[in-house]
Amino acid sequence: MTTAAVSLLLTDCSLYKEMHGTYESQAEIPSDTYGIGQDVKEATGNGSLADLSWREFFTDPVLQQLIEQVLAKNTDLNTACIAIEKSEESLKAAKMAYLPSLYFSPSGTLSSFDFSPVSKTYNMPLQLSMDVDLFGSITNKKRAANAVLLQAQVREEAVRANLISTVAQQYYMLQVLDRQLEILTVTDSLWNASLETEKTLWENGKIYSTAVNQMESSYLNVKTQIVDTRRNIRGVENAICRLLAQAPQPVKRSQWGSSALPEHVDSSTGQRMFDKKFIQIGVPAEVLQNRPDIRLANFAMEEAFYNTQAARAAFFPSLTLQGVAGWTNSAGSMVVDPGKILLNAVASLSQPIFARGKIKANHRIAQLTESDLQRKYVQTVIDAGNQVNEALADCQAAREKHAYYHRQVDVLHEAYIGTHELMDNGKANYLEVLTAQESLLNAQLSEAMNMYNGAKAVIALYIALGGATK
Repeated sequence: MTTAAVSLLLTDCSLYKEMHGTYESQAEIPSDTYGIGQDVKEATGNGSLADLSWREFFTDPVLQQLIEQVLAKNTDLNTACIAIEKSEESLKAAKMAYLPSLYFSPSGTLSSFDFSPVSKTYNMPLQLSMDVDLFGSITNKKRAANAVLLQAQVREEAVRANLISTVAQQYYMLQVLDRQLEILTVTDSLWNASLETEKTLWENGKIYSTAVNQMESSYLNVKTQIVDTRRNIRGVENAICRLLAQAPQPVKRSQWGSSALPEHVDSSTGQRMFDKKFIQIGVPAEVLQNRPDIRLANFAMEEAFYNTQAARAAFFPSLTLQGVAGWTNSAGSMVVDPGKILLNAVASLSQPIFARGKIKANHRIAQLTESDLQRKYVQTVIDAGNQVNEALADCQAAREKHAYYHRQVDVLHEAYIGTHELMDNGKANYLEVLTAQESLLNAQLSEAMNMYNGAKAVIALYIALGGATK
């Protein structure tokens, strides 16, 4: 009766195809997920920023060498690579499930009844067992294992991209700190000269001691900023050394502006992160499919789909083929010597009837997991679009502020020189000089930091579009 039922089920092609069906994403992505400005949507361009390899994106040879060292030595990336190897071994095991298992299990027995002579029996069989994949249980488990491998590979790409982004941002932070230290050092020299001038005027009775004290206070503030900047440089260098898995030491770097981030493959050199055309390329929504987190979420849904299929297969009969072949001297009720060949073959069919709710619960849990991952996939895509939008906004803001800061520095520099000339002629007081000096210094430091913010925003946009995975 059961055999007939199984035969009937196997003849139903639609059931077989359904149980062996392949994964297709069912997640629905909302329209206009990315919320990008109309001017950027209409930009076509000849390529995507994410299509550039990290070596094409970061053209500074010193930075390239540093990134290569981090990728070779970083502990987190090494762990991700080991996870790939583990997943590969699991996939190999899942593929081998189609093959029969073979065991050699010899055994021997000594027995005596009422002090009769000892009877010696032995068995030296080869035992073979094979599960027949009637309803796709083995196939779906193999496909799920392959999806796990794909997730491990994408995680490795994500770790790699994150490392490249982190190293680049810290590298540019070192450069901008060097630039700020240079500004502060020049300011230290200029303000020291101003302080000496103030002291001379005080000694000649032309100004009060209050002016000297205020000037000295501002001068000492520059000194403390120099100390803080040097300390910040040391902290960033230590952070890079941690990524390199090495003891703290100075990090080699080039001067700020010696090598710019790219706008496009065919662009000329320069500080192009402030060019309006730069933020208009590589924005179409399909570009985000390069992102590791989106691909990881998709492979997670694929794994859940096959796990659901495998859980469903547990409701149907399972067929196991077993065989024994070997040598034995145990012929049931008597012992023969020499031994004889033993052959045995069994086919067993097992149909679950009542398993205390475990099969049904496992199937329901698999369905809920699949449904949850579909929602998470949609949220991942929405989050990705949000990151692109934020990176674009940061690029635009840094670009717009760059022109203002540049003009502000020029204006304040002229004011600083003019105020000093007026003070030398007795036409300006020390407060005007202090204000001009401090305003110029703050503008110079802010301009340098805005340059870093622009570079950071461009790197964030590159990563948000799925870059640095090649």
